[in-house]
Amino acid sequence: MNVDSLDGRLLFAIPKKGRLYEKCLSILAGADIQFRRHARLDVCLVLNHPIALVFLPASDIPSFVGKGNVDLGITGHDVILESQMQEHVIEELRLGFGKCALQVQVPEAGSIKTVEDLAGKRVVTSFEVLSGEYFGKLDEKLQLSGEKRTNIEYVGGSVEAACALGLADGIVDLVESGDTMRAAGLHAIATVLESEAVLVKSRVPKHEAHAGLINRITNRIKGVVAANKYAICQYNVARDRLPAVIAITPGRRAPTISPLEEDGWVAVNSMVEKKKLAEIMDNLVEAGAEDILIFNLDNCRV
Repeated sequence: MNVDSLDGRLLFAIPKKGRLYEKCLSILAGADIQFRRHARLDVCLVLNHPIALVFLPASDIPSFVGKGNVDLGITGHDVILESQMQEHVIEELRLGFGKCALQVQVPEAGSIKTVEDLAGKRVVTSFEVLSGEYFGKLDEKLQLSGEKRTNIEYVGGSVEAACALGLADGIVDLVESGDTMRAAGLHAIATVLESEAVLVKSRVPKHEAHAGLINRITNRIKGVVAANKYAICQYNVARDRLPAVIAITPGRRAPTISPLEEDGWVAVNSMVEKKKLAEIMDNLVEAGAEDILIFNLDNCRV
């Protein structure tokens, strides 16, 4: 591949490895973005669209998108804020995966119980900007100044080991399940930020000709996200019980209601969140719904 082969193509940045990579491949497949990535190459051409995929470290994607080097990108919300690129990119869509929390963690058996106890002490993190902002506000609130302010130190990895090694009194790090922190004898005393994967584009795009394709790809990915999150719930119910069941299944915008041949009965179709399915079905039965069916949207787009 040479540089000329990228001419006229929309550049779409994807995390090259890590917690977001596999999920991004699933999103691309659902949006029918077909490609073959050759070994050791971080740029590949999409076969069925004028798009080139650029595989980058997730931490670099906000800068590449914000500066207009690439047109679209997928990265973490936390990465955007840490790289201070929130004024340069637009978060088009939250993708529903890569969910995690940036938390303040301290030794469970230690004397520090609150972030106020930790203020003015040593904090180790890979998120210097977000941690600095968080403890900066806390220091001001507690009127800590000079050498009494919280000392934020950067490490690139294995942050959870810092307290055990005597390098820190507390840490700030991303937490998904919390298993790693518990294994290190740590527990959370505050959450700095909730994060997940997001689709981003530049606030000042360099290639206006790509606007239509960006919208098309964004809408396809919206459909994939909706299909992963929602299912179709279909049931029959007596018309006089309609207000009760609609309150249970209001849909994303509104349910579809169709009259049945049997007088006084209607069929209802509504989108419901998959994670709430069991509770919704129980509530529908109690409200008088019958013949309840659930259809997955995995092969559909909205």
